[in-house]
Amino acid sequence: MDDMIPLQQTADFPNPETADHITYNPPIADLRTFSTALETTTEFGSPSYVSDYRSRSSAQTATAIDDTFDSDDYAVFERATEWVNDPRNDVLCVDRVVGRSEGVSAVCRLFLPKEYGRIALAWAKLLEPSDGVEPDFVTVQLPDATDEPCIRVLPDDGVTVVLGSDYTGEAKKSFLRLFMYRAKQMGGLGLHAGSKRVRLTNANGRTREVGQLFLGLSGTGKSTLTSHGLWLDSPEGAEMLQDDVCALLPSGTAVGSEGGGLYIKTLGLDADEQPELYEAASAESAVLENVAVDEDGCVHFDEPRYGRNSRAVIQRDCLTSSADDIDLERVDQIFFITRNPLMPPIAKLDERQATAAFMLGESIETSAGDPSRIGESIRVVGTNPFIIGPKGEEGNRFRDLIETLDVDCFVINTGVVGTDEPIDVGVEETVAILEGVSRGSIEWTYDDTLGLSVPSYVPGIDIGQFVVSDHVEDASDALQTLRAERREYLSQFDTLDDDVLDSVY
Repeated sequence: MDDMIPLQQTADFPNPETADHITYNPPIADLRTFSTALETTTEFGSPSYVSDYRSRSSAQTATAIDDTFDSDDYAVFERATEWVNDPRNDVLCVDRVVGRSEGVSAVCRLFLPKEYGRIALAWAKLLEPSDGVEPDFVTVQLPDATDEPCIRVLPDDGVTVVLGSDYTGEAKKSFLRLFMYRAKQMGGLGLHAGSKRVRLTNANGRTREVGQLFLGLSGTGKSTLTSHGLWLDSPEGAEMLQDDVCALLPSGTAVGSEGGGLYIKTLGLDADEQPELYEAASAESAVLENVAVDEDGCVHFDEPRYGRNSRAVIQRDCLTSSADDIDLERVDQIFFITRNPLMPPIAKLDERQATAAFMLGESIETSAGDPSRIGESIRVVGTNPFIIGPKGEEGNRFRDLIETLDVDCFVINTGVVGTDEPIDVGVEETVAILEGVSRGSIEWTYDDTLGLSVPSYVPGIDIGQFVVSDHVEDASDALQTLRAERREYLSQFDTLDDDVLDSVY
């Protein structure tokens, strides 16, 4: 059925404002009442839910651009459309807007069974209400439709169907995936990244701003680094603009996606090291998902009672570090978050090395991806599991953008350095490094063994304790093996330009 005509966005869906069987855009408070039977009310007064599926079903997700669809695939969309149109079903429909930037922002419409109002509740708090216009993107999520998850996407029609999963992250990412795809069609690039603005003053009292992006897989510290205030005192400071997905445009602006809230991991959330995130997750406005909560409402963020991918939707207005705006006017610095023990706490990259780092996307598997592989070393292009289209073209686009925009790029290790008597890179060291990069106060030297520029001096910390070769036996051999693995990995991307392959560090 390769010649089958796909759905035309919303033409096959009913008008939710006039269909009697559809509850359309109810107040947030009403969304909570639809799933009361499934709720545990926490000690903070917030709702807590436990889902059957607790991570994304990546292996069961396919798009019409990257996969060959047959009649069974198109039948998924037909089934979803029939369900939404059937007057016997109790349908909930919620509209929200992803992004605020004209031309990039999109109206998103979510259909799902009313009894799963908890999914709509959490998702709706992440975004901002729409103004009643027709949607650009439509997702139908039917958790009870199949025994096994099945997620199918028609990118050019803006339609996603999620069958068999009740995980809130499927609804969230269904729209962000298409938001990033739209950015690429506009000549930009969607990034699985947090954005931040650092405000600094010089000796003459003049203020300057530094725009930063942090690329990393969920669970590797992206939210923590993006929201951290760097312990700066007024009039200096740091503001979080976005936590999860941005679109880097040819103008140099990184437009944000989620204007309402953040979808953070809560396992190990520490009141001392992450006070703002902890306080926001403990607010009445939060929505907890798969967090350990006792019958009496007592919350245990440190207990993996329902797996390690416990989550909370928190509100931006609960974070003092959160800016009022979500668009970063200009990107000056990009950080690739890694947990590779053969990498120093930070290294400075040239444009080709940065593109190689983007394509390598080195990290560790977390509970947000494949819980069965937690802790394993993995590579995900752009640390972005939601790319639509050839991944090599994604790397070429990234290289062209950072060259044109003159962006400085770094790889930052938030794990340990070394394989023999490894040394942990703590929060204090990471914050000192980020402040130093922001101020331009780090002194750099070239490390012949690594083939990278690394710090010889960072104000406030002893950076000399993190020399990779001091913590890795036969470091030269280990790094040579690593480079060979990296080249082999990058060689699979036929559309990636050769100059990137030649720049593997």
